[in-house]
Amino acid sequence: MVSTRGNVTVQERVALLNCRRLPGRLNTSETALLLGVHEHDVALLVAARLLLPLGKPAPNAPKYFASVEVAANAENPQWLAEATKALAKHWFRKNRRNRL
Repeated sequence: MVSTRGNVTVQERVALLNCRRLPGRLNTSETALLLGVHEHDVALLVAARLLLPLGKPAPNAPKYFASVEVAANAENPQWLAEATKALAKHWFRKNRRNRL
């Protein structure tokens, strides 16, 4: 659906959001789009154990996520609050380290 490398075009984003049925597995670009976060934030959510990739991929391997779980997480306000807290905490710590 969405290209794995480079910039995602507006048409690709609209095509994914207008799908009647999502594909079984989503890459990080598609997952980020459905969750409403930046693509680099998906790795942070995996590190915080809020998103679990399918299988046991190597650290440098592309990660795929179950579309059923991603869609359920996108509709769950409690999960979204936890994800937002985890992202804010990460960026707070990173910015604090840069100031010292």
